[in-house]
Amino acid sequence: MLHVDIPSRTDIERLIDVRAPACLSLYLPTTPLTQEAQADRIAMKNLARAGHEALLAKGVHKREVDAIGDALDDLLEDDDFWAHQARSLAVFATATRTLTYRLPNTLEALVETGDRFFIKPLLRAITVPQSAFVLALTQGAVRLVEVSGDMPAVAVKVADLPKDAASAVGKASILGRTPSGRLQGAEGQKVRLGQYSRQVDQALRELLAGREIPLILAANQPLDAIYRSVNTYPHLAAVSIPGNSETTSDADLAHAARAVLDQLHAEDLKALHAEFAARLGEGRATTDIAQAARAATFGAVATLLVDIDEIVPGHVDETTGAVTFGDSGSIARQGVVDQIAGRALLTGARVLGERRADIPGGGSLAAILRYPF
Repeated sequence: MLHVDIPSRTDIERLIDVRAPACLSLYLPTTPLTQEAQADRIAMKNLARAGHEALLAKGVHKREVDAIGDALDDLLEDDDFWAHQARSLAVFATATRTLTYRLPNTLEALVETGDRFFIKPLLRAITVPQSAFVLALTQGAVRLVEVSGDMPAVAVKVADLPKDAASAVGKASILGRTPSGRLQGAEGQKVRLGQYSRQVDQALRELLAGREIPLILAANQPLDAIYRSVNTYPHLAAVSIPGNSETTSDADLAHAARAVLDQLHAEDLKALHAEFAARLGEGRATTDIAQAARAATFGAVATLLVDIDEIVPGHVDETTGAVTFGDSGSIARQGVVDQIAGRALLTGARVLGERRADIPGGGSLAAILRYPF
């Protein structure tokens, strides 16, 4: 399994709230292969040095900068930490605290300094699922497979997961009569499959608790529908992988799962583009940065798509939402779109980090509003 600790929405909101004389945000691609971790540490050291120099150039007191440097040096010396990585690492540091998140998707190397953290690239990790669990479910067997980016699929051991449908209900066959003796044949079989499915769902609860990545079902009917009727995990994908998963390899399931993830995201984007077009005619959508900034400040943004690659230097007034565009030379003038995304999140909006080509209008952002603004 990849060693990931994806931030929750609450985690991101806490990062957004941080204000300090010196905030350092580092992103770097990493590898889960322990034997190649040294290259990641070197890349981290170079980014930390660049951040150190940028903070000093912006006039931050050397004491603050050195405190951050000491914390990052400690992180660089932590052999156990570097032995357990995912596809990317995000580091957020102030003079008093350092937070790290190991992410399943690959992000570009980046260092940003300011009086707040730069969170926009982090949004990609919770926007486009790069990882999933595949539940391969048949009457004769059940297993859980973890799919993570472009890494090989891994079978996950799950405590109390039943071996098959018959053993789950304590029978040699699921075709016998039900305990009441009333149902047999096809009807009795469906009852047994329901009992089996509930046991599978129960076994997965502890493992999946608190997670938000998709669970993709690989099953045929009627088991597909029966499992869905008892499932309690809120992120079960609506699209299934068809076929006999009992005879399908983990690698083939992973390949099919990645296609499902792409399909789910494409369908989501298509729906958002259609909604944006409809709301634009109602005065409830915009691609204008200044208008989106004011709307986000006053809680009028329902959904926001932002370009994770572009940085628009400037500042958004905390009270009015007025935008002052500028350069990145001032520590207080960092990432207008990043600040808009942060305010939208804090007021309950759905915020997606996307590539520019996937944003309605092809600009830096696109906002769907709760009401005309």
